[in-house]
Amino acid sequence: MTTISPFKALRPEAQLAKLVASRPYDVLNTKEAKIEAQGNHSSFLHITKSEIDLPESIDIHDQKVYDTAKENLNAFISRNILFRENKPCYYIYRLIMNGKSQTGLVCGSSVDDYENDIIKKHEFTRPEKELDRINHIKTTGAQTGNVFLAYRNVDEIDAVINNWTKDKNPQYDFIADDNIQHSIWIVNDDNTINKITTLFKTKVPCTYIADGHHRAASAAKVRAALGDKATENASYFLTTLFPSNQLHIMDYNRVVKDLGKISKQEFLNKLEDHFTIEKVDAAYRPEHLHCFGLYIDKQWYKLSSKPGTFTEDPIGILDVTILQNNILDPLLDIKDQRTDKRIDFVGGIRGLEELEKRVDSKEMVLAISLYPVSIQQLFDIADSGNVMPPKSTWFEPKLRDGLLTHLIY
Repeated sequence: MTTISPFKALRPEAQLAKLVASRPYDVLNTKEAKIEAQGNHSSFLHITKSEIDLPESIDIHDQKVYDTAKENLNAFISRNILFRENKPCYYIYRLIMNGKSQTGLVCGSSVDDYENDIIKKHEFTRPEKELDRINHIKTTGAQTGNVFLAYRNVDEIDAVINNWTKDKNPQYDFIADDNIQHSIWIVNDDNTINKITTLFKTKVPCTYIADGHHRAASAAKVRAALGDKATENASYFLTTLFPSNQLHIMDYNRVVKDLGKISKQEFLNKLEDHFTIEKVDAAYRPEHLHCFGLYIDKQWYKLSSKPGTFTEDPIGILDVTILQNNILDPLLDIKDQRTDKRIDFVGGIRGLEELEKRVDSKEMVLAISLYPVSIQQLFDIADSGNVMPPKSTWFEPKLRDGLLTHLIY
């Protein structure tokens, strides 16, 4: 069963929350982060993307970047931008995007649960991305990035959270520049805290990583590295738990740099072995499973998988698997999407226009749009002990960094 814990969040003063809150470190590159933080000395990007305060020539994985993050974190505390809660609390985080609301519980989740597969994974991690987060956590002593967990909803938990948000005022409540509303309530009543802890311990057999595999893996490896010096706080990592009936997964699309050893016409001809191909007049977003969009040479195509070209098992039926087995590997010689530098990933929130932009600029030669994975598919794969191909899911809206930080020492 699931073990969670309240924690003493490091958080901003209410009047500074909107200024501090920043988009997650891994959805912005350095240039974008620098632009976003420009003129805002309270932006949490000075901690999560601290290379923006260093010369452009610096390697983003240089130890100086992590040292600067620590210096900036200390400065935020000394300038009274951030302060630490005086008692362990739970926090309720509500996001509203385009009129759709989702509400989760911010807490510490057990590293033991992660290591014992009570927290289930559906993706492999990349060593270089793990190392980046390990160095950031060890140097700053802070888990600044939230791991997004899902669980099968429980009526009693829904009732506790709904009653609290109905009866209490939020500590933070603002609309960010991207028009997403962020509201956070502090659960500081001991009886309610104990009730929430017990409900998860008795009613939630497991949770699922929806977003944040690298952050979770890094938290576990930091605790292991600390050994006997690990504090109790290091045995938990920063998470927000959302009931599955509130979550929405967006498409996660692909762009490819070149065709390798094959010509464009050969590529299109070979696609016909596994797909029915149809030219379309506008950007194509797949309407159902086993259907793909292809953009190449300023032309969109609709690709429909032919019967018998994929398997029906939990992994084989995924569109990301069909893409790998029928296009990327046999036609483009891309064997491993995690490590091959010829492929990149574009979250659905950026729209199909981003795919066109990257191909039309000649940075990439083609783009492929996919139908989103469902929550049930994610659960089925994690329950089966399998993993999805990398970058299979994109969740929106994103939690903001800086509103609630977990200190490990």
